Amino acid sequence: MYLIVGLGNPGRDYAGTRHNVGFSAIAELSDVCGILVNTRKHKALTGNARIGGNKALLAMPQTYMNLSGESVRAMVDYYQIDPEKELIVIYDDVSLDVGQLRIRKKGSAGGHNGMKNIIRMLGTDVFTRIRVGVGAKPEKTDLADYVLGHFAGEEQEAIREAVKEAAEAVTTILTDGADAAMNRYNQAKKKKEG
Repeated sequence: MYLIVGLGNPGRDYAGTRHNVGFSAIAELSDVCGILVNTRKHKALTGNARIGGNKALLAMPQTYMNLSGESVRAMVDYYQIDPEKELIVIYDDVSLDVGQLRIRKKGSAGGHNGMKNIIRMLGTDVFTRIRVGVGAKPEKTDLADYVLGHFAGEEQEAIREAVKEAAEAVTTILTDGADAAMNRYNQAKKKKEG
């Protein structure tokens, strides 16, 4: 079984913020799979899905971002998930342009507190991750304020498309492998001429 985790913060106040694109990707996947992600287990909202013929658990940790690893560790242990082969984490990245995807099979947290906690709790950084670009913070803006803020009007379309592509990338990873997904989705997006 695969464990697909989208990172974010619970509660209405955080819905649609930059930090919650992981939750948005899980919501997109649940729509595509025709399931609900509403079962409370392991400090997360979860839902069982079939993706490309594979069993998958979709999960949105409810611990708040900085403690995401508590929930992920509980699910990895309970379902006997091999992180290297069966875990995919989707999260926001301020070092990528809005809407840009970057898929990797291992790596550091890159300053992302949710990922730092997951890596610490699992004791490994070898697991697949899908980073969704939310754009660099403007100068003189606090990083926390920025990632907890909402997307500007002109960014909405790009982020909707990126969330859709992140969900498609999960399907590609489960059916064709992470390398195929990296080849397909790690391309730089061209800026639209207007």
